[in-house]
Amino acid sequence: MTSVVEPVRDAVPAGDGPAALLELAGLRVDYGAVTALRGIDLTVRRGEVVALLGANGAGKSTTLRAVSGMLRPSAGEVLFDGERIDGLPSHEVVGLGIAHSPEGRRVFAGMTVLENLHLGAYRFGRVDPADLDRVFGLFPRLAERRRQPAGTLSGGEQQMLVIGRALMARPELLLLDEPSMGLAPIVVGRLFEIVREINGQGTTVLLVEQNAAQALRLADRGYVLETGEIRMGGPAAELLHDPRIRAAYLGEGAA
Repeated sequence: MTSVVEPVRDAVPAGDGPAALLELAGLRVDYGAVTALRGIDLTVRRGEVVALLGANGAGKSTTLRAVSGMLRPSAGEVLFDGERIDGLPSHEVVGLGIAHSPEGRRVFAGMTVLENLHLGAYRFGRVDPADLDRVFGLFPRLAERRRQPAGTLSGGEQQMLVIGRALMARPELLLLDEPSMGLAPIVVGRLFEIVREINGQGTTVLLVEQNAAQALRLADRGYVLETGEIRMGGPAAELLHDPRIRAAYLGEGAA
């Protein structure tokens, strides 16, 4: 794969604009003797979709896990709405307004669609029918299959369920990890339309995605990770047309 290594310029535009909802400052994560993140800086402003791109093993999923409390950083800070959250357990992070839709469509296979969605609302102690209505409005297929065991759903339906379960927590910030992985192109297209709709409803999104073209067409801004370091960042439209990004992630001559 072609390297896109270059000095990083600030990916956040200067001047007035929405306040930062999420900030990573010097974030480092180690797995024993292996360093997965090497002091990364990243900002997500309220209302944005920000794409995080990179090859397998670059540190993208590790970044999301460090934000959601699934991993404890070795150094650096994670700030959410101006407050440090690095080191908090994941259930407390959810309570602050961050929901993580993990890679791999991790549904509770023996439970129904409805039971999976109810689990997403555990922070409230009850299920608000309005939250279910929102999820079923975004994903009508889930409404049709609400009594069906989650393990019997198709791959695309399971991905919808994982995202829907995260939305039941009413997040301000939604972390999406590889939502299109293994899905048919027609399903991927619809999924990205739904992510756009979720963002349009007021949810900020940090998106890790192997489909770089789709991600950058959806996002406001993007960052590129290589071997645990951010190498590029900027407006998504600029990254989409950058020849280094096209060569590394879209293929030469990709549209």
